[in-house]
Amino acid sequence: MRIGIFTDTYPPFINGVSTSIKMLENALRKMGHKVFIVTVNPDSMTYQVEKNGRVIRMPGIPIGIYDYRLTSFYSIRAMKKIKKWNLDVIHTHTEFGVGTFARVIGKQFKIPVVHTYHTMYEDYVHYITKGYFMEAGKTIVKYLTKFYCDKTIQELIVPTKKTYDLFKLKYKYDRNVHIIPTGIEIERFYREKINKNKLIEIKNKLNLKDDDIVVLFVGRIAREKDVAFLINNHKELVKKNKNCKLLIVGDGPDLEEYKKLVIKNKIEKNVIFTGKVPWEEVPFYYALADIFTTASHTETQGLTVVEAMAANLPVVALDDESFRNTVISDLTGYLFKKKSDYLKQMTKLIQDKSLRETMGNQGRINSETYSSKYFAERVLSVYKLSINNYGDKNKNKSYISRVKGTIKDGFFGK
Repeated sequence: MRIGIFTDTYPPFINGVSTSIKMLENALRKMGHKVFIVTVNPDSMTYQVEKNGRVIRMPGIPIGIYDYRLTSFYSIRAMKKIKKWNLDVIHTHTEFGVGTFARVIGKQFKIPVVHTYHTMYEDYVHYITKGYFMEAGKTIVKYLTKFYCDKTIQELIVPTKKTYDLFKLKYKYDRNVHIIPTGIEIERFYREKINKNKLIEIKNKLNLKDDDIVVLFVGRIAREKDVAFLINNHKELVKKNKNCKLLIVGDGPDLEEYKKLVIKNKIEKNVIFTGKVPWEEVPFYYALADIFTTASHTETQGLTVVEAMAANLPVVALDDESFRNTVISDLTGYLFKKKSDYLKQMTKLIQDKSLRETMGNQGRINSETYSSKYFAERVLSVYKLSINNYGDKNKNKSYISRVKGTIKDGFFGK
């Protein structure tokens, strides 16, 4: 099968979506399929073709939200290249920019479009509205989401029942919704595959001692991840566990604010910020840890939890739908609803090495269900369904006519 993946985020850009796309690409290639990528150039306003013509990076402009860039939704230059790929199916991972371009391509070349919905946009409206007109912003997001995911694609994939319920119960989506938890290359996080010399090097760099108990968070350092909850409660944990260190891996808009919070709580010696780390080095930080934790309430799935389980770590996570199918209380970790639950669960794990090992080993076993091969096989079944059903209804007609009415050679020219 010849598969075109269209995405706004792709390595070297690092986030959960980018990681999952690279994993899917690798798994599909191993299965013998041809995979082509259309994405945004993360560094400049230039058009680039890489990897023997298999990857197109379109010019994009910064939009002021993290490192995201928005690209044109029409490019004659890219269109000509994509036509030669002779794609069987298009898989989009974004609703805007590159995602809109993919829908134009699908209509023009009569290629079915499958879409994966990764982001609960209503949870991010505050970045645009700055706290004003929140309800109006959420209404607009709801309308745009329904439009992009209902009128312009053949099949929709979501990672969790939480997202499924968003479409079916709140948005009243009346078409197919396939729940396929995003897979990961779990082998990357197996402790036996970690280079011991490199691990010691990073450990020494972070000034970690052999008797330290390391509590790990990996993710974007932003308020929706509620890193403040972890920092504020770590102050309480340190009172009884002087050698307990909170290791915060990642970068984001609130990093400096959280550093100040650590100073305010007077726990500078027990909290370590790494900032952004290279994608290939992330497994080392899991290998340094004893417990993984997250208080994020905006996840669609929470891939870092699966990564932690693959690295034999017990998980303490917020009791959110995104984590309930992954973290099994009293088996692979704990789910907490309030501060007192969190402190009790963390204290229990910090003080009981045997319990950490038992839960970590069970987590490793459970992580196998999120393997990249199993994920790719399920996605392929949706590709085949979209191809078989394509042509029954032409739901993109009005959408394409509206798009063509606003463009000539694209935002950035030919």
